[in-house]
Amino acid sequence: MTYTSEHPPVPSSGELRARIPGWGADLDPKDRPSVPKLRTEDTGAHWDFPERQPETTPRERSIEHAFLTPVFGTSVPLRGLSGRIRRHAYRRYSEARAAHWLLLILGDRVDAWESHLRSFATTRPDNPITETGIRAEFTHGGVRSRTGTSRVDRNHQWLDPILVAGPWIAGGVIAARTARAVGRRVRLRK
Repeated sequence: MTYTSEHPPVPSSGELRARIPGWGADLDPKDRPSVPKLRTEDTGAHWDFPERQPETTPRERSIEHAFLTPVFGTSVPLRGLSGRIRRHAYRRYSEARAAHWLLLILGDRVDAWESHLRSFATTRPDNPITETGIRAEFTHGGVRSRTGTSRVDRNHQWLDPILVAGPWIAGGVIAARTARAVGRRVRLRK
């Protein structure tokens, strides 16, 4: 079992050599470049299983493993809709499935938009002109650096403004329409 001293039965060298072509080609230490770095002596560890870090909040974990590693961390704690998407990816799909990774990417995108929306509740909201690099396209020769070359990103250069500015423009249109509708309702009530 992973992370414990219990190991599944290991087939013999002969069985592996018969089943897997080329198995054991590096058994001779002279053919193994990592031999000087290998440590075969006793490590001196005085435990069979390391002390577990307490799990203070529920953590996402792969369905391939029975439990979390003894020590773990996270750079982005799960929260909101993005957290639900990520939890679903870990609960439902194996890490070998594309759906698992696509859901994690979707969770990242949703988290980015949740962060953008949260920034509007602060005194310093996100600035799409400077933070998306649109201004640098004009001040630092962005388009000029991609013309006359064989850069791969020229194929999708026309799509970049739509992907970068499109969501901000759509958000602005939605906000303007919402403000206009609220203004109409306020005027009708008066």
